[in-house]
Amino acid sequence: MATTFKNFLSNDLANTRTLLHEAIPITGSIVSGTYASDGNIKTYGHGMFKSVYDYPYLSSSANHIFDITAGYANASALSGASNTQNAKKINLYNQMAQYLVGYDDTGSIKQFTMPTDGTVMNDCFFVPFARLLSKDEIKKGSVTLEFGLSASYATDGTAFDKRGQLIDYSGSDGYYVDSPAGEYGVLYGTSSTSASAHGGVFNGETLGDATTMPAVGLIYYQAGIAVISGSLFNSSGSGGVLKTGLGTSELGSGFGATGFNAITGSTLDTFSAGILNRVYNVSFNNTTELNSTIYFCRASHSDFNYSSNPTYLNASKIRVKTRSEDAPVSYITTVGLYSADNELLAVAKLSEPLRKDPTNEITLRVRLDY
Repeated sequence: MATTFKNFLSNDLANTRTLLHEAIPITGSIVSGTYASDGNIKTYGHGMFKSVYDYPYLSSSANHIFDITAGYANASALSGASNTQNAKKINLYNQMAQYLVGYDDTGSIKQFTMPTDGTVMNDCFFVPFARLLSKDEIKKGSVTLEFGLSASYATDGTAFDKRGQLIDYSGSDGYYVDSPAGEYGVLYGTSSTSASAHGGVFNGETLGDATTMPAVGLIYYQAGIAVISGSLFNSSGSGGVLKTGLGTSELGSGFGATGFNAITGSTLDTFSAGILNRVYNVSFNNTTELNSTIYFCRASHSDFNYSSNPTYLNASKIRVKTRSEDAPVSYITTVGLYSADNELLAVAKLSEPLRKDPTNEITLRVRLDY
């Protein structure tokens, strides 16, 4: 008899989980260099944020990379009824905090707080990365965001003479899990090579000593969002993390104030453009979670030695037998996986036919990834 179907037993199935990583480098020229003027930056009529693309966004081949916007808490010293888009900036902060931090016992939205020392981040800018890049999550310990932190802004590139990197150096084993959006890590500031020659850019930092790096932001791995304190652009004398000698960073021309304080008199659209002026490089590794089910399709010595293919017989004789007393034989070319209702769900093709007869047994390993 030709065996057509065979039921799987519990030990015929195995489940596996594999994490795949891809390096994502984003050069600053896309957002603050030559390409930025070619239509890579998309502006919206609502003026709430800007979107960055790898090509001019009107191109059919353009891919969305990330958005950028900013906001502050109602309790922030920068909050004021006379500020431009004051309500929108508060709402943006609350929207991000609601999603990433959650609510307290009274039902109020929590504020962003540095888990290392309890410092509340009332003034922040936000970088949500596109899911196309971050995939299932950002790999812990792989994030680097580099900004130009020179005191004066200039279109000749001198804004990047002194740069600082934000890294999650302890993310692989020092992350936190008390966010409704998943796991997150702390972004620490460290001076780039260009700034090391000047003694560094961060106040209190001892070059080469990770314990002296200031905590400047948070990276939410599953959500794919970086939350960075406005203190990154302010000197220590103005409540920031930069050395006093650097002054307070200008974000561009046309701002009525320097540092993060420039947010008070500008729209979110204009302020986001100012932050983009300071982006030098961004890099991280994404993570794709590949779940697999492995089916071990076992053909014992008495199974599948015949074929139900009509061409297998010729006048009631098996074509592949040379003598009537020979053992039956078949050639396996395809494996089908069926539901309990005999509905074909998946097909696996072999690279070459496998001979099957009563003298051998075959186990075929079929893997479904999803």
